[in-house]
Amino acid sequence: VELVSSGGGLAQAGSSLTLSCVASGRTFSSYTMAWFRQPPGKEREFVAAVSWSAGSTYYADSVKGRFTISRDNAKNTVYLQLNSLKPEDTAVYYCAAELLGSESRVWFDGNYEYWGQGTQVTVSS
Repeated sequence: VELVSSGGGLAQAGSSLTLSCVASGRTFSSYTMAWFRQPPGKEREFVAAVSWSAGSTYYADSVKGRFTISRDNAKNTVYLQLNSLKPEDTAVYYCAAELLGSESRVWFDGNYEYWGQGTQVTVSS
C-alpha cells in the first residue's frame, strides 16, 4: 500500500486546512487509517484515527473538537479537517494504515504498517 498525502501549507491561527491521503490498492476499506504528527524538535504523536470496521473515530485530546477525520472508501482516501488552528498544531502530518487494525490501540504508531511521506502544516500567530 502506498500512501500519498497532500493539503498542508501555511495557515493563520484560527483558520482551517484539509489534509488528504490517497491509498493505492483495492483493500482500502480493510485498513484502519490514522493521522500522526511530528512537531519540530518533538516526537511523533497520535492525532486521529478511523477504524476499518465500524468507521469509529478517535482523537487526541489536544485536537478533539477542532479536527475531524473521515474516510471515503470509494476514493481510497482519508481526510483530516483541521479547524481553529493554533500555532502548536505546527508539525509534519503523516497518514498511516493498519490492516484490520484493532480499535483498542489506534494511538500506537507501532501498529501501523504503512506511512505516507508527510505534509507540513505551519500555523502562524
